[in-house]
Amino acid sequence: MKQLTILYFLILFPLFLHAQKSDYKVYSVAFYNMENLFDTLHDEGKNDYEYLPESDSKWSSQKYWEKQKNMSTIIAKLGLDVTKQAPLVVGLAEIENRNVLNDLVNTPKLKGENYGIAHIEGPDKRGVDVALIYKQDLLKVNKVSARDLRIKETYAGDNWEFKSRNQLIVEAELEGEPIVFLVNHWPSRRGVSRYREEAGKLQRNIIDSLRKEHPGIKCISMGDFNDDPTNKSIKKALGAVGDEKSLTEKSYLYNPFYRMYKKGLGTLAYRDSWNLFDQIIFTKEFKNKNEGWFFWKAEICSYPELKNKEGRYKGYPYRTFAGGNYAGGYSDHFPVVIYLLKQANSNSSK
Repeated sequence: MKQLTILYFLILFPLFLHAQKSDYKVYSVAFYNMENLFDTLHDEGKNDYEYLPESDSKWSSQKYWEKQKNMSTIIAKLGLDVTKQAPLVVGLAEIENRNVLNDLVNTPKLKGENYGIAHIEGPDKRGVDVALIYKQDLLKVNKVSARDLRIKETYAGDNWEFKSRNQLIVEAELEGEPIVFLVNHWPSRRGVSRYREEAGKLQRNIIDSLRKEHPGIKCISMGDFNDDPTNKSIKKALGAVGDEKSLTEKSYLYNPFYRMYKKGLGTLAYRDSWNLFDQIIFTKEFKNKNEGWFFWKAEICSYPELKNKEGRYKGYPYRTFAGGNYAGGYSDHFPVVIYLLKQANSNSSK
């Protein structure tokens, strides 16, 4: 019976793909942690000294442009096998400033894609920000805003404030249908779990407010959450569920990466175990296949060139630096993608 089921799958799946191509429009939505995409210049007020030519890393123009080439090559490839084009949007983490984004979208691999940039400088002390690049000929961006994560603390009688990356909010329209893209990079695991839980509460508050103002609006929250799908910041503070049967008016966020994590898959490796910090989560309206754009499937893009090919860390992400030495790789994270479909002959009802 199992062999017969596999045979049916092998016969019917290509037929489904053919029908999908002819009957549906399809776009990819991606997220990628760029692992310290810094230029070679000092930004006043930022602790970016690690990525200057005189630093121990000896960060140079040659290394910078090699990094840009590597990252743009992967971005152009995300979802390409399915959509036959570069992603509709790409959320980015660990980018230093607007300058590196301008250089990125003007690389040979991406210049012809006509990517626009959504970015607001954040409060991170190292200067790393989040951003969104989007195809300007397909997506109409109406508003770009951000909310900072600031947590007041008291220690040994002193008051101070914890600050982390802002949470980017991009309100847009795809063929007339409103969609909000939110890009996150939650506090590092060097800090306490409560900081990420506060980040989850902030993200939930943002989405709650958007849905109160625009009932039923479709939202996509993506990012490096520095927590797995089962951690409290994702499941409780943000309220994202991994079982579509659990979706309700109150539990309205669906996380397609939950089941992947339960299967042992991940986007980064640490101490011989995998974590799945990079996720794309969306509102339940994307599960409705009868109204506008809807979710099809999710992927971890662990392409062969993104993996170490030998040694102790074989199969792990192929990084720019390894053990303090320049390796010329990509990132310590794999990118992730979801696919949005819409019937080719349908019009958005919004």
